[in-house]
Amino acid sequence: MNIKPSEDETINLYETDFYAWTQKQVELLRQHQLDCLDIENLIEEIDSLGKQQQQELVNRLGVLLGHLLKWEYQPSKRSRSWVATIREQRRKIAKLLQKNPSLKPYLEEAIQESYPDGVDLAVRETLMEYRTFPSEVSYTWQQIESPDFLPGLLSNSDKDLLN
Repeated sequence: MNIKPSEDETINLYETDFYAWTQKQVELLRQHQLDCLDIENLIEEIDSLGKQQQQELVNRLGVLLGHLLKWEYQPSKRSRSWVATIREQRRKIAKLLQKNPSLKPYLEEAIQESYPDGVDLAVRETLMEYRTFPSEVSYTWQQIESPDFLPGLLSNSDKDLLN
């Protein structure tokens, strides 16, 4: 026997115990008790999940762009750690886009949105001035995603870092 929770009980649960609310919504969906669902909050949460995917893309691009800037503008400090971070972010961005192909039209906007964060990362980690870095993104999406692209000239010691 299923007892229908009151609207007040459902909303109160949403506000006081989010996890319990999610589990209740899953239970109601599985039982096809659609009239018992907390529709307004479900809409809000599903919308939020989509925005989280966009934000993850922006965050990963910011880290990647920051490391590309560090690589380009501080060649004497290049390290395996930078290479590993660049590779990791490219791989995770590729997986994110593979799982969420509808994010692809958002790429250019995400690159523009993430660039200031990338500059902040580069400034913070290199102690260089903001004016050192271009005010606009100087890399194309094709360069950003390419496993073969590293900005600037590669020295022999840089080639060792890539192996």
